[in-house]
Amino acid sequence: MVGLLRPFGRAVTYTRLLHLFVAVVWPAVLQFVTDAWWIWAVAAAALVPAGLVPAMRTVEGLQARLLLTGHPPDRGGEGGEDGIVVAPSSTWEDRGRLVLWLEARLLLGCVVSLVVAQLLYAAVDLVASAAGDRPNGGVVGLLGPSQAWHIALVPGLLTALAAAVWGSGTLITALAVRLLGPSPAERLAALEERTEQLLERTRIARELHDSIGHALTVAVLQAGAARAADDPAFTRRALDAIEETGRAALEDLERVLGVLRDSGKPAGTRPTLTDADRLLESARASGAEVDADLTGPLEGVPGPVSREGYRILQESLTNVLRHAGPVPARVRVSVEGATLRLDVRNPLPADPPDPARGSGLRGIRERAALLGGSASAGPVGDDWQVHVELPVR
Repeated sequence: MVGLLRPFGRAVTYTRLLHLFVAVVWPAVLQFVTDAWWIWAVAAAALVPAGLVPAMRTVEGLQARLLLTGHPPDRGGEGGEDGIVVAPSSTWEDRGRLVLWLEARLLLGCVVSLVVAQLLYAAVDLVASAAGDRPNGGVVGLLGPSQAWHIALVPGLLTALAAAVWGSGTLITALAVRLLGPSPAERLAALEERTEQLLERTRIARELHDSIGHALTVAVLQAGAARAADDPAFTRRALDAIEETGRAALEDLERVLGVLRDSGKPAGTRPTLTDADRLLESARASGAEVDADLTGPLEGVPGPVSREGYRILQESLTNVLRHAGPVPARVRVSVEGATLRLDVRNPLPADPPDPARGSGLRGIRERAALLGGSASAGPVGDDWQVHVELPVR
């Protein structure tokens, strides 16, 4: 019993009824003034051109979202978490569905208004009849003279009234979701937007992993080496390297956080392969003997490829320091025709990483795959090699 009464304790039950009444206010006023029933046909015809106006879907969507769902008009974005769109009509299909919505709302509003009014009038007449007044026609007039037992019919009428209010509200809400909801094209666009957001989140996670991971790896190795060396001059150099790497990591972190705070803000300047010397010096400062050979027009590599190539090189050097320590490493970066090649080799550590595991190697493969390239990592003879090929066109 409590469950049946629960909908009537929510405001949205009554705002849905108000939404239906609003649809019939102006035709009802004109019909009352002119006493002409053809006004309703004129009203139905006038809704056709109104529904063809693109902005009308925004008006109807905002009204439906507020009165039918109880959600604020700006909640849920373009498609809304309730499935009601507030964007203007963009296709003739959208306009056609809007016309159908306006006509259905007018028809249902007219029917519900008449039913609710008649049930209220009948309930009032039954109460008056039970009190001894003479019936004024209608349903009560069919029951004959005033009788006290007429009051027993009032609960049934009130139950029918409640059912009409709840049922019409549920029906108009379902119609709104169906007719004011996103079209297939809009659903596809929303899906693509969510996919782009997920890809961006994945990219940011990779950025933070590569940048912060590299900085922490360098800091840990430098601090450990400085403590072991017990040499003031070496300690100063180690602190300088830690400071420089930390500043670069903080810059990357601030840039990424800026993008997260403001989704409309561009990512800003990200390091490219022309900044690779910074990575190489950082690795050398950590004790690794880096033999680097960068050939070809690196400055002509497209921005996205050059930025991802920088991150791949950064993660590769980080893995050298993390798994093998300050060992000799050979770095080869070259642009040959339409391909950018990156090779990082170092002596195979005692406990080499599993190529199928680890977020760093997985991130390298993901970066390469997104650009249409390829990446491999694994033992080659006595060395561990990371080999990446990226198309530059």
